[in-house]
Amino acid sequence: MTKAQFAARLAEKLSSRERTVSKAEAGRIVDEITSLVTTVLKRGDKVRFPGFGSFRVSKRKARTARNPQTGEPVRVPARTVPRFTAAKELKAAIK
Repeated sequence: MTKAQFAARLAEKLSSRERTVSKAEAGRIVDEITSLVTTVLKRGDKVRFPGFGSFRVSKRKARTARNPQTGEPVRVPARTVPRFTAAKELKAAIK
């Protein structure tokens, strides 16, 4: 599912209630949520959605890898990466 499809589905769900939400408005909501999660993760904090899962930041150590074509050692620098852990309820719902 693309972001546009997700926003369209969100607009559909939200419009079934008291007021109508356009696809453009739903797209802006998705953008804001994505931006907010990114900002919180940049600070090093955790974002948890009970019943869905949690986003956190993890640090990878620097390491030496091998170039598969030449076999030469390559230095891979340390980096910070985002992680997502699915909640038990989400895992059960997908089964």
